[in-house]
Amino acid sequence: MLRQRIVTAAILAPLMIAGLFGLDGGAFALFTGGVVALAAWEWANLAGITRWVPRLAYVAVVVALMIAGWVSGAVNAAWPLWLALGGWLTSVYWVASYPEGGHQWRSPTGRALVGLWVLLPCWAGFVQLRGDGLEWLLYVLLLVWLADIGAYFAGRRFGRRKLAPRVSPGKSWEGVYGGMAATALLAASYAVILPLGGVEALWLVVATLLITLVSVLGDLLESLFKRWRGIKDSGSLLPGHGGILDRIDSLTAAVPLFALLLLWL
Repeated sequence: MLRQRIVTAAILAPLMIAGLFGLDGGAFALFTGGVVALAAWEWANLAGITRWVPRLAYVAVVVALMIAGWVSGAVNAAWPLWLALGGWLTSVYWVASYPEGGHQWRSPTGRALVGLWVLLPCWAGFVQLRGDGLEWLLYVLLLVWLADIGAYFAGRRFGRRKLAPRVSPGKSWEGVYGGMAATALLAASYAVILPLGGVEALWLVVATLLITLVSVLGDLLESLFKRWRGIKDSGSLLPGHGGILDRIDSLTAAVPLFALLLLWL
């Protein structure tokens, strides 16, 4: 398993770096759209769509909506980001009330629709952040990465109070605080490097702490659906690492909402 993880990471990391930071415009939208299409294949399974033809049909719908969003210019509009905000606020209730409060998503159709507002605004957020400059795309990726690292070490060392025991028993509030501490340092460093004025720096710290919390929610929502389906990983597309969704679950929440907050920064 360890060898598989190392080989997969060695192949995948350069491709992702080249795609995210070496492309722009339509090429970048196509690259990130391809990742979202693969994630849609896995989301169909989370929705309970297990046969090949319906799963391919679901992917086709997601791809068609991305093409429509690009042609119409909706990918650069604010409303997909607002859609993400409404969806993620709703998911707070789903996570907190699991499994009793799942009447809105228990059906395969319900979970398939959830996948649309999770994946499509994430793609729009990536495109908009890339359009704003590489520094903000890099920032949100570092934010999610450091939030995960901070949460892991703080949770292992200090974790006592469970965050959402019925959804993800391993997560603790102490881990969340550790992630927030790590990303607050990132925000302070970025404010100095850019440099930002005092008000802008304060906004960046506040936005960063909010997005850190949101990134945890992205992880929890995927965990909720995996637990409901009784599966460990979202897929097997990445040997040793699980599925695409297992790698981008936090980003599906963090990217569109950071792009939305960036409108005020």
